[in-house]
Amino acid sequence: MTSCTPGGTPDLMFMLSWAGQALTAEHASGLARLGISPRAHCVLLRARAGGLTQRQLGELCGIDKTTMVVTLDQLETAGLARRCPSPSDRRARLVEVTAEGEKVLGQAQRIAARIQEDVLATLPEPDRAIFLRAIVSLVGGRLRGGSCGNTDL
Repeated sequence: MTSCTPGGTPDLMFMLSWAGQALTAEHASGLARLGISPRAHCVLLRARAGGLTQRQLGELCGIDKTTMVVTLDQLETAGLARRCPSPSDRRARLVEVTAEGEKVLGQAQRIAARIQEDVLATLPEPDRAIFLRAIVSLVGGRLRGGSCGNTDL
């Protein structure tokens, strides 16, 4: 499935959107076996190092405040994470990954790695590293979240 601009070149916005949706669907399907969502996977992954508040994790994962609360409620109910008072700010809660959360996170990371390997395997070997460098450059620069087209990053 491709879409082209009026000039006949591939439509970057369409292609990236299509790829993102396809990858998200495959990721969600793989994680469903573990009882978590891609959003929960991101929260567990970012919270693993410790010392981050709900707000900080929400920003790192691109999750709004309300959705973050729902996600953390689900993770706590499943015994995968817990919220603890912050020693430096009584209003803030730090998120900790439980031992069971570490186990599920390890499985989720293996699922994500398998999907990435499968997707990249469809590209010729020499193109894989080039593709990854290019997408990292785009997402880390011009397409960084929240820029809305601002090139003064």
